[in-house]
Formats: sequence, structure tokens, C-alpha cells
Amino acid sequence: MSTRERQRSTAEERRATVLRTAVGTFAERGYYGTSTMDVAKAAGISQGYLYRLFPDKETLFAAVIDYCSARLREAAAEAVAAVDGTDPEVVLKALGSSYDKVVADRDLLMILMHGNCAASVPVIGEAVRACYAKQVEYIRAVSGASDERLRRYFADSLLVNVVHAVGATTVDAPWARTLRG
Repeated sequence: MSTRERQRSTAEERRATVLRTAVGTFAERGYYGTSTMDVAKAAGISQGYLYRLFPDKETLFAAVIDYCSARLREAAAEAVAAVDGTDPEVVLKALGSSYDKVVADRDLLMILMHGNCAASVPVIGEAVRACYAKQVEYIRAVSGASDERLRRYFADSLLVNVVHAVGATTVDAPWARTLRG
């Protein structure tokens, strides 16, 4: 293996490490409250090297959204593979249970929430729209559900995000029980 190939591999591995680290860093304080210096420090690299891997903060955050989007699709694929049958309601129920488990990962959940809040930044908005597009089209393809049923599924999923984000999963009050369903 040549030195050039080894460096490329090392840079790719470092990029993956930075993405995993950036998820936790951005999840804690959001896009607007996190600096590239915070991410670089958490990843154990210099800010200069971070900029060699990602040209700017917007591109880094968009890559974090893409990373989390891929995790959502992987979990959905696992859920669908475990379903016996093709009834759209059965498939959607399995997907919903899977989604609830995935967003129990607070870091991933908060990236989704912060991404929506920072979607007015063009690069981030495009990454958020791509995430939704991939999720909707994948779930449409595997479930065969109608557009109306897909809207209800995604509305429920977004409510799950809010319930987890505000900690309503552990609140024993009428409002929290209502939102949890």
C-alpha cells in the first residue's frame, strides 16, 4: 500500500471519527451554540485539521445530519427485515417501534431537532430536506402505505421527537400521557 493510499484511508477514518464526535458535540448545544473549535477539541484534532476535513461549519453540520439520516435508514431497514408480511399497517407499526428506539438516543434526536431549527442556513436546509426525502421515500417503498397514512406516520414520528426532547417520557401527568399515546 502506498503512502498516499494510507493517508487517504487515515483521513477517511478521521473524518468518520470526527462525524461521530460531532454528533455529541452539536447535540449538546446545537448548531448555533457549538463552535468548530468545540468539535475539534472533542475529536482531539486541531481546528485547522478539522477545516481540511470539512471546509466550514455548515458543511460539517450537514454531514452530521447525513450521518444521522443514514442511522435512521439502517434502523428502518432492520425493522422491515424483521416484519412477517407486507400489510402496510404492520410494516408501519414495526417502523414506528424502531423509530422510537432510535430517537431514544438523545444525541441523534437532538441533531434532528437542531437540524430543523437551523434549516434556514442553505446548506443545512438542503441536508434536512434530503433527510426527510430519503426517509419518506424509503418508508413509502417498504410499506406501500397511502400518502395520507404516511403523513400520519411522520406526524406521529415528529411528536415522538418532541416527547423525547422535552423529557415527557418520564413525566406522569395527563398532558404527557396524552402526547405519549
